[in-house]
Amino acid sequence: MARHVLKTSPIPMKTKLLHQIGLSLYSTSHGFHEEEVKRKLEQFPGGSIDLQKEDSGIGILTLNNPSKMNAFSGVMMLQLLEKVIELENWTEGKGLIVHGAKNTFSSGSDLNAVKALGTPETSFNKCCTSSRSGPGWRSRGYHSM
Repeated sequence: MARHVLKTSPIPMKTKLLHQIGLSLYSTSHGFHEEEVKRKLEQFPGGSIDLQKEDSGIGILTLNNPSKMNAFSGVMMLQLLEKVIELENWTEGKGLIVHGAKNTFSSGSDLNAVKALGTPETSFNKCCTSSRSGPGWRSRGYHSM
């Protein structure tokens, strides 16, 4: 029975277990330390990531930084991670709509935050795209507006 639950869970078991015991989803083998990255990202405030969960099982994630065309600030990057973890644990969730405030989707990332994290030895993209594995919310429906 337990083996069946592990294989069929929409949330990667590794992620569930790490969240439950409070360990990091990241590894120093990626060339960075999670707390160091968080401290650097917190230096770039502005905007927010807002999540509304509907009774229908549809989540609405809003990139809210219209003064910068909804560019991701460092703080928004941290908030996005929190929202993704919240969505991974939302058992009633069926789909997610991602949109930007004030009729603009997103101009990308705040380049100042990206530059602060990038070094010749490791890149910000490597740490953020390789660190979370498994289907989780990526296996559910997404619509971009």
